[in-house]
Amino acid sequence: MTPPTTPDHAAPGSPIGGLVTLSAAQFLIALDFSVIFVALPSMGTDLDLSPSATQWVVSAYSVFFAGFLVVGGRAADRIGARNMFVAALLLFSVASLIGGIAGDPALLLIARGAQGVAAAALQPSILALVNTSFAPGRERTRALAVWGTVGASGLAAGVVLGGLLTTLSWRWTFLVNLPFAIVCVLAAPRLLPGGNGPRTSSPLNVLSAVLCAATVLVSVLGLTLAADLGWTAPLTLGSFGAAIVLLFLFVVRERGSAQPLVAPALRGTRTLLVGCGCSALYMASVAGSEFYLVTLILQEGRGFEPLAAGIAFLPLAVCITLGNIIAGRLVTTLGVGRTLPSAFTVGAVGLLLLAVSVHNHSYWLGILPGLIVSGLGHGMIYTSMFVGGTRDVADENQGVAGALMTTTQYAGGAFGVAILVIILGANPDDGAFLPAFLLAGVVALAGAVWSWLGFGVPAAQAGGAEQKPAGDPVTAREKGRTS
Repeated sequence: MTPPTTPDHAAPGSPIGGLVTLSAAQFLIALDFSVIFVALPSMGTDLDLSPSATQWVVSAYSVFFAGFLVVGGRAADRIGARNMFVAALLLFSVASLIGGIAGDPALLLIARGAQGVAAAALQPSILALVNTSFAPGRERTRALAVWGTVGASGLAAGVVLGGLLTTLSWRWTFLVNLPFAIVCVLAAPRLLPGGNGPRTSSPLNVLSAVLCAATVLVSVLGLTLAADLGWTAPLTLGSFGAAIVLLFLFVVRERGSAQPLVAPALRGTRTLLVGCGCSALYMASVAGSEFYLVTLILQEGRGFEPLAAGIAFLPLAVCITLGNIIAGRLVTTLGVGRTLPSAFTVGAVGLLLLAVSVHNHSYWLGILPGLIVSGLGHGMIYTSMFVGGTRDVADENQGVAGALMTTTQYAGGAFGVAILVIILGANPDDGAFLPAFLLAGVVALAGAVWSWLGFGVPAAQAGGAEQKPAGDPVTAREKGRTS
């Protein structure tokens, strides 16, 4: 087996500037995912989109994003995270420009798909650069807290900004990406780590990459079709059947390959596997599901205009930011094993508040309290799960590790929304939102249990690492450095 090359740890010209650059790029990914929601009605009217085609403006991004994440992560580990960072941002800029000037639905959907592919290459390179720019422990936790604060708040800020931009034109929800991308591309050579970050000399396993991308693509496509057409529709069942076959072929290929796409060390890293489960439960509760439900209840249930709905999300954005700051401090003192279950519990309480208040049509009394509490939990979860999930991963595998966590995150979100569509029905009323919010709260409680069992008990790490409580903020690699 070809050994990995030594990662280039040359310090960036400005660690703070590098973190700002990476956080801005993460904000761009989150912004682009959520900014489009409130613009959908205007977009559909302008381009004469059917309801199904309008929904695919969102799904085209999500499907391709989830499908190419692991491939993007391995490519970043191979060619260098900084190289991938710049290339992905350039593709993202071109796709955003095409989307902003698109005159027909087909070109618009192609642009959204290209944005998803670019984001799939960008996300793991960002996380790899954060994790390899800062030493494990307190320094890295603080960096991830800043990165998580900006990224998680981008989801909420996108809804607010989308409302503002749509008053001008829905096209600005695409064009707004260009300044962010251009600034990050120009800043990367000066502010990000010297060289190209972690690199491996092993070639990219093309067949495994194709099978992996196809498996996730078809799986997420099946979940999206389930929400759109129903679980028993032929296209839905066909997608799930194809996904099972592709997964089987991928597993066979990985086991027989000398250069697998997902390194054996990653498959045996317990904290990474637990982190992937946490990310799926997070997106199926206080992230994707809550955003979907609150957006729907505000605009369809309470009659909010796009701009008003965007402003209504402002308290959530602020609380997500506060939650990330709180998590950054708690993880360094209490450890992930205590912080993350507490964060999921806070998120569950917020969702339950929203559930019991669905019959109260006052925003201030019926929605705001739940947004505040769930927003705190949202921010705390986001930072804590990435700190715990990636901390025992070697530098040369950080790209794939981050990609795996993000893939499960968006797959969990797609599954959650598909279930909620069934619960809500065609014309949801207050009575339908009650079980929907309750289900999201139960999923968050499941996240609390999963993270407590996964990070709160001692376990042997992959590769013969010493046993330690998974919630301990001091990692095995730190102990090796200080011994």
